[in-house]
Amino acid sequence: MPRKRRTREHIQKRKKFFLPALFVLPIILSLIGLFFIFETSSVLTFRTFGDSFYYLKLQSIWFVFGVLVMIFLSQFDYRRLYFISFPLLLASIASLILVFFPGIGHSAGGARRWIDLGFVNFQPTEFVKFTSILYLSSWFLHKEKGRFFSYFSLLAGIIFLIILQPDMGTAVIVFSIFIILYFLSGQELKYLFFLVPFAAISFLVLVKTSPYRLKRFLAYFNPDADPLGATYHIKQILISLSGGGIFGRGIAASRQKYQFLPEAHTDSIFAIIGEEFGFLGSVLLIIVYVFFIYKAYQVATAAKDRYGQLLAGAIFSLFALQVVVNLGGMVNLFPLTGVPLPFISYGGSSLLVFFALTGVLISIERRYRK
Repeated sequence: MPRKRRTREHIQKRKKFFLPALFVLPIILSLIGLFFIFETSSVLTFRTFGDSFYYLKLQSIWFVFGVLVMIFLSQFDYRRLYFISFPLLLASIASLILVFFPGIGHSAGGARRWIDLGFVNFQPTEFVKFTSILYLSSWFLHKEKGRFFSYFSLLAGIIFLIILQPDMGTAVIVFSIFIILYFLSGQELKYLFFLVPFAAISFLVLVKTSPYRLKRFLAYFNPDADPLGATYHIKQILISLSGGGIFGRGIAASRQKYQFLPEAHTDSIFAIIGEEFGFLGSVLLIIVYVFFIYKAYQVATAAKDRYGQLLAGAIFSLFALQVVVNLGGMVNLFPLTGVPLPFISYGGSSLLVFFALTGVLISIERRYRK
């Protein structure tokens, strides 16, 4: 009896530690992100807007809003998300269409991915990640035969709208979410033997028919091919990382942040972190991510109901995918895709969605503890 009591007390202690870890780690990562967003964008924003703190102010607003959303969803019963998942999915698909309407959609860098709300721009593709997880988890809650065609039609429609923007990196992430949830739901896997090769062929066709995508794809195989053109971005990333060495140049000592490295405050922010804090600092940051992702995995495996398992499994997979794809692109293990680093890269829509998903994870964990 005493042994059982000790075991029960040990489990309770682990559960009490579990909740703060999920809550605190995203805040720590976001604060790191705010520091480096200011560092990497201050020169650019001063030249463009006359305010070195411009991006920092915007990201700080999203950060506060994101934390509030995380707190709200952590207290919200995640099982109620089942009833609003379909309306939210419809709203996200509608927002993907609205980006193409003049006066509503906002374009930058040759892409039309944002909705102009006047005071801020919102990126619908980030919202789609959130709603896809909610809806597919609800849809696959009960096993039914003969639903693959509907599933494939929904997937094809969403991917088509994302590719039109164009946003290949997000398309790959959303496609992966669909595949992972289909697998986790225990549906008939024989259909995936058709879908995955079809998707691979479609990807190659899209790459080959777009000169820009083709150059980015070829740059992955030979970063030295065109250092002033197609491979400029990856070359500057590698220069940043190699310049950091083991211990880094020191805080605020990055040279690449002075507009040598494109998108230093967004998708390439890890390169500046590596330059200033070196290999050891980069490894420490990766350990923080691994710890957070492991906690998400624990929630997925400990959830007592099928809906919680599907939700947590998909959220765990999304976080893992985004971290691996972004960091893999930084060291040229994968082609650069424009996928942001969770909680750290600049982007209010992305930050809000990551906090919202973390709130859902905490809600599932709270229900498990009870």
